[in-house]
Amino acid sequence: MTVSLRKQRARLRAGTSSASGTDAERDALPDVRDGLPDIRDGLTRKERVVLYVLHEAQKERGERHVPTAMLWGRVCEHFYISPEELSEMLARLGARK
Repeated sequence: MTVSLRKQRARLRAGTSSASGTDAERDALPDVRDGLPDIRDGLTRKERVVLYVLHEAQKERGERHVPTAMLWGRVCEHFYISPEELSEMLARLGARK
């Protein structure tokens, strides 16, 4: 019997799954919405997180530039992204010169 990904995630969050789901197992399930652009502004969830983390880091540093390595470390607290992917995303979003 096939269970949809959405139902499986809901069961894991509610703790009603037949298998005991750990936090790591719940986080390992991909969210299909991650790659879909939002209708409001065309940003994906990952792009929105990167811009939010960049904004917070800039506020901490007194509106100065944020090194990509520092930004990468902070973004990886939310989801994993390779340094190359982050650089490409920043270039696409216009956050790099």
